[in-house]
Amino acid sequence: MGGLLVLCPGQGSQAAGMAEHLWDYPAARQAFTEAGEVLGWDIGELCLHGSMDELTRTDRTQLAILACSVAVWKVLESQGAVCTVGAGHSLGDFSALVATGHMSFPDALRVVDVRGREMQACAEVRGGTMAAVIGLDNEVVEEVCSSLPEVWLANYNSPGQVVISGSIESVRAAGEAAQAKGARRVLELPVSGAFHTPFMAGAADALAEALAAVRFKVGCARFFSTTEVRYPAPEELPEVLARQLMSPVKFMQSAQALLTGEDAPVRGLEIGPGNVLTGLMKRTARDFPMGATGDADALRSALTLETEVSDGQ
Repeated sequence: MGGLLVLCPGQGSQAAGMAEHLWDYPAARQAFTEAGEVLGWDIGELCLHGSMDELTRTDRTQLAILACSVAVWKVLESQGAVCTVGAGHSLGDFSALVATGHMSFPDALRVVDVRGREMQACAEVRGGTMAAVIGLDNEVVEEVCSSLPEVWLANYNSPGQVVISGSIESVRAAGEAAQAKGARRVLELPVSGAFHTPFMAGAADALAEALAAVRFKVGCARFFSTTEVRYPAPEELPEVLARQLMSPVKFMQSAQALLTGEDAPVRGLEIGPGNVLTGLMKRTARDFPMGATGDADALRSALTLETEVSDGQ
């Protein structure tokens, strides 16, 4: 099948002014207008001029990244880009579901609004933190986590880069143990809670209720879940997306699976702010052609390439 793999970033890719380069494109402005009408407040203004303090609030960050990612996709789509496979990193699942046609943009906004608020509420009740562990085999980090209470491996990002999550005391203890076993670096992340762990059980329940009201469609492209490492059927998506909040993101394993087989995509594009997933893909599949859209130059390059592809050049 070949075609384009669309990758959508998750929380942590936000930056002040991250929508500034999108304002030249009518399709992007329309996406922000639509999002504001659904939410009842000006999310475009947040993405244009919001402070990092506001953009790092879980209940705002997730909506802002979703809106920026979908706005980028609307621009690309208006120029003839065609998504073959979509996948996301945690929150990015919802942007990918919109790009692949499985979920409407208004439904994604409403569900992510619930998701962000409920995750923030869980974080305020349970606390917790996350830390990146760099330069250690995944199996060793798994052993460290299994030897301590309330700490789990939350993200398999790329070879030699994973994220652990749990209570502050256990995450720090696991980080010290990982360094003792040879980790090059352990970096505590600026997050407010222990995401992708059982600490998010309450948010998962609330999300499941919100998802029950959504009608998922077959879509125009395939959606790949990076927590399940497979292509869920539309009727499975409510359970998959709710379960995701307490499950590890297996991005590395998903990248390897996506690029295997006769129907593997031939190029990839990260849609939304930053270029985190582009970097992870290059460390996981060095020869796979990847592009990003997080600034004006990157978006222009992506538009040029997709226009050439759609024209058959």
